[in-house]
Amino acid sequence: MAKKMTFEESMTRLEEIVSLLGRGDAPLNQALSLFEEGAKLTKECTAQLDKAEQKVTLLAKEEEPDGL
Repeated sequence: MAKKMTFEESMTRLEEIVSLLGRGDAPLNQALSLFEEGAKLTKECTAQLDKAEQKVTLLAKEEEPDGL
């Protein structure tokens, strides 16, 4: 079973995928596979960012003075 990548590892891989696709020399099957991997990583990164944002929002609310 493959280990789940950290956010930073996922972003690095996404940068690699963008670079590979940007060159435009990948065969169609490889390009589709890279695109699919990139879409999956984008979804995972977005979910991680959403979760982090929710946590920050919750922590910020806990730190607000009662009068605000």
